[in-house]
Amino acid sequence: MKFYTADLCDKYPDNIQVLEPIMKSYGGAKRVMGQIVTVKLSGHNKTLVELLKSEGNGQIAVVDVDATYTAVVGDNLMKFAYENNWAGIIINGYVRDTKNTKEIDVALFALGTCPKKTMEACEGSLHVKVIFGGVSFNEGDYLYADRDGIIVSQTPLEM
Repeated sequence: MKFYTADLCDKYPDNIQVLEPIMKSYGGAKRVMGQIVTVKLSGHNKTLVELLKSEGNGQIAVVDVDATYTAVVGDNLMKFAYENNWAGIIINGYVRDTKNTKEIDVALFALGTCPKKTMEACEGSLHVKVIFGGVSFNEGDYLYADRDGIIVSQTPLEM
């Protein structure tokens, strides 16, 4: 389905949340829509790795690492996402290997880049509410992203 976030905002002004303009695109897919799977990390990305190695069914992983300045996703995780049918990854954090991530047909939005990978050995949490950029992301909500921005709705939106 072809969509534009601007049109969805016009049609559903009371049914959406709009993420503040904090994200940049680092993936091969420039437009993405799908249901959200939430991940909260406080260090190591092991929980996200395990998630992306599972079947994604066109879903979008929304990852909160509290904007910690280390890379959460690089080209290896993007390959897992692509191979397992994840539509996209939205990260309140940083990425690396962007020359390669831009060649993989998965949407990837993050705050920016950092060459240093995450090293702390901490477990993360799946399927929990995460909040950043003025938006509450809940498991099962619907996310739409394109060049104009990222929006979230509790229900699917039709054009």
